[in-house]
Amino acid sequence: MRTRTGLCYPPLDTFSSDQPLRKRTRHVAADHHLLSRKRNKSSSPPTSDLFDSLPDDLVISILCKLSSAAARPSDFTNVLLTCKRLNSLGLNPIVLSRASQKTFAIRARNWTESAHRFLKQCSDAGNVEACYTLGMIRFYCLQNRGSGASLMAKAAICSHAPALYSLAVIQFNGS
Repeated sequence: MRTRTGLCYPPLDTFSSDQPLRKRTRHVAADHHLLSRKRNKSSSPPTSDLFDSLPDDLVISILCKLSSAAARPSDFTNVLLTCKRLNSLGLNPIVLSRASQKTFAIRARNWTESAHRFLKQCSDAGNVEACYTLGMIRFYCLQNRGSGASLMAKAAICSHAPALYSLAVIQFNGS
């Protein structure tokens, strides 16, 4: 019989016909597992996940990079929904303080209480952009002038240019 590479099996004449061929004896006890239809269950202990062996500092560092580079809110929220550990580490104040503006860019028609809570967590963590955004939403949309102006002032103290401009407009208009 030829194979695709053109090699042949050795011809049958190479065996000497002087020696009788021996058949292997079968052991019934050894072949019992072949006749059984049930699978043998492995009794090995469950293996631990390699993700659990990563230190929290490393995971927080990765999540900081992700939250600062996220192009959409779903990029970050999908990570938070992955597992409990990523959720708890993703809501760490260090991660939330570095979240980009696009991480919490939510349209007015999609605004929910949970989006408000997430933006509040980001502003409490010290995210200047979240302070400005939440301040503008509270001041103009929710008609909560006091807390909106204070959040914009908190962002303006950190030299956030749009917050400084908005506070100047509010001051000159007498709002």
